[in-house]
Amino acid sequence: MVHTTSDPPWLSLPAEVTTVLRPVVGDIVEAIVEGIPRDVPVYAMPMEGRFGQGVRRGVSIALNRFLDLPGTRLPALSEDGKWVYENLGRGEVRSGRSLESLLAAYRYGARVTFRAISRTIDVSQLPPDALLALGESLFAYIDELSAASAQGYAQEQSERAGEQLRLRGELLEMILRGDSSDGGVARLAAAVGWTLPEVVVVALVPFPHVDGLRGALGPDGLVAERGTDVVVVFPFVNRKPRRRDLERALRGRRAIVGPPRSWQQASESLHLATSAGAHGVGPGPDEPHVNAKPVWVEEHLAELVVHAEPLATDDLARTRLAPLEGLRPAVRERLTETLFSWLRHQGQRAPIAEELFVHQQTVGYRVAQLKDLFGDALDDPEVRFELELVLRAGRR
Repeated sequence: MVHTTSDPPWLSLPAEVTTVLRPVVGDIVEAIVEGIPRDVPVYAMPMEGRFGQGVRRGVSIALNRFLDLPGTRLPALSEDGKWVYENLGRGEVRSGRSLESLLAAYRYGARVTFRAISRTIDVSQLPPDALLALGESLFAYIDELSAASAQGYAQEQSERAGEQLRLRGELLEMILRGDSSDGGVARLAAAVGWTLPEVVVVALVPFPHVDGLRGALGPDGLVAERGTDVVVVFPFVNRKPRRRDLERALRGRRAIVGPPRSWQQASESLHLATSAGAHGVGPGPDEPHVNAKPVWVEEHLAELVVHAEPLATDDLARTRLAPLEGLRPAVRERLTETLFSWLRHQGQRAPIAEELFVHQQTVGYRVAQLKDLFGDALDDPEVRFELELVLRAGRR
């Protein structure tokens, strides 16, 4: 029979295939069920109980549906049949097996079916077109079964991934709320496979820089959206390696990392990271960020302290920086920068010169100017402390 490319291959199969095989469907089903554990080792288990019933049901539905197809334009699978094979694919995910095992079982079933047809029908008497259609039909049918199971497998994986993300986000919120009274955090952490650490840090990453964040953090990082930022809770028990891991994952993302806390006090780490962001600690919005390291709040605590009372900081700045009033803006900027570096490096010329990209003699010349302007005040530890505070707060 000649058929167009839109016709299914089983349209050319003689009805004799159905007539002869229908009475022996049960035998073929048993032959397939018995042979699958030998041919597909992952299924090497007794075909009893719920598992065996499921295999028999799937094989029986597949074989009976195949025998409905010869001489028709019916689709390979009915809606009910499609659901069965999608569910088989889902079951492989639930059982922790790869999809390939199930597809191998389908291929084995096709071989057993072809051998059964060869035994019951004299294929040598079939026209060449019919023999070709038989092979094509079996291949096409197994492809449809495989596609349905692959769809179910993918859907189950996607749903599980979505549920996993939801539960991990719920765990993050519970940690930030400090829910520890009834053991709920520990139970949920165990449910999502997250080892509850003694110490964590909480980081904030602004939305424009979150692409690929979960992948970069790996399974250790809990991630959830909050307002205009994404919040990260990250284990920090082993400080040095954990810091390297986190810096690698957060590089170029304008992240702010709160100080380490026990997980029960994780909200404090979040509070300090939020406060640092609100007070402009770290790179400004116009600064390059492609390779910028995250800002560690514990290295900017003095800035947070002075930001707590901005009016007092302004008054202190006016008092302590008064000697620089009246200088030309460029000179004032240059001397302020030198003063800040001098205070932080405790007067050591070499690191000051390296930081400012100038010669040590230039440092000496500028420090001499500062001492002329400030006089004996620079010898007073309290004045130096207050100068460093206002300069750390960004006052100039």
